[in-house]
Amino acid sequence: MRFDHDSLPQRVRFASGGAAESLAAEIEQLGVSRVMVIAGEREKNLARHVAGDLPVVVWHHEVVMHVPVDVAERARDAAAEADVDLLVCVGGGSTTGLAKAVALTSGLPIVAVPTTYAGSEATNVWGLTEASRKATGVDARVLPRTVVYDAELTLGLPVDMSVASGLNALAHCVDSMWGPRADPIDRAFAGEGIRALRIGLPLVVEEPQGLEGREHALYGAYLSAVAFASAGSGLHHKICHTLGGMFDLPHAQTHAVVLPHVLALNAPHAPEAEDRIAAAFDADSALAGLQRLRAELEAPRALKDYGMDEAGIPEAAEAVLAAVPAGQPVPVTAESIARLLHDAWAGVDPR
Repeated sequence: MRFDHDSLPQRVRFASGGAAESLAAEIEQLGVSRVMVIAGEREKNLARHVAGDLPVVVWHHEVVMHVPVDVAERARDAAAEADVDLLVCVGGGSTTGLAKAVALTSGLPIVAVPTTYAGSEATNVWGLTEASRKATGVDARVLPRTVVYDAELTLGLPVDMSVASGLNALAHCVDSMWGPRADPIDRAFAGEGIRALRIGLPLVVEEPQGLEGREHALYGAYLSAVAFASAGSGLHHKICHTLGGMFDLPHAQTHAVVLPHVLALNAPHAPEAEDRIAAAFDADSALAGLQRLRAELEAPRALKDYGMDEAGIPEAAEAVLAAVPAGQPVPVTAESIARLLHDAWAGVDPR
């Protein structure tokens, strides 16, 4: 066994009901005095609740899915004009993504307070969209210094969004099994992430106001993101980033729909990953375990339900083909990707 593994430097504070206290402790430890809080309109009141006692000089609420460049520029200007020394983001992946866009050009530190299971808070990956094309990259400046996890902050996330967001986290785990830099540590984290999400998400559906399922889901989402940050983006994420930018599709639902199709393509050609994923699902096969969970959760099924234009599939397939990463278990062509995309568009069961 020979591999190189890098762990990202980040503190995690995990305490249900403890977000405000954890944030205050971080402010004191970092020694900052001019905070910019980034939170979308839906999280505005929540942000005021957990960050209201901080030395906030800017409350910024313009958050847009996939982080359009013009939206990022306005947030950067707001941070510069107020001479802020810390970014606090309260919300899901789009909110964290906007904070990362500001940090990318300013070097400002981030404290992330997630309210979904997106996992962006634990990665050094940024993404920006311009002219229907989503560009992504890796930069140490965008990794939040600290993540404050508080399961109580996810209680208001509707069940359908919780399911989609949790399956997005699960997609991080699956991609981490064969990403371009995947190693045994990534696979161990990913396997435990799948197990935690497999336990937590059904509990969230069964009891949306219960903390046990929410805590399992947050824990699993964090593990999935740590694994993904190390392993790198596999085919699944290349597909979803392409579709999100090209068709303006909702991020989490796109991941939830595409995941079984990529797993069906890759798992037969990656036996070690197949065995690990199946074991984490406590199932006979990786795909059977995923589809059993998806049925239990009534997961999103078809991209056409979210407004994707069938006519755009050939162009999308060509764009994905140009971005296929190293480590892809089975060779792909524009035709095979187009078939996969069409099945995902139509909601075909990959079994």
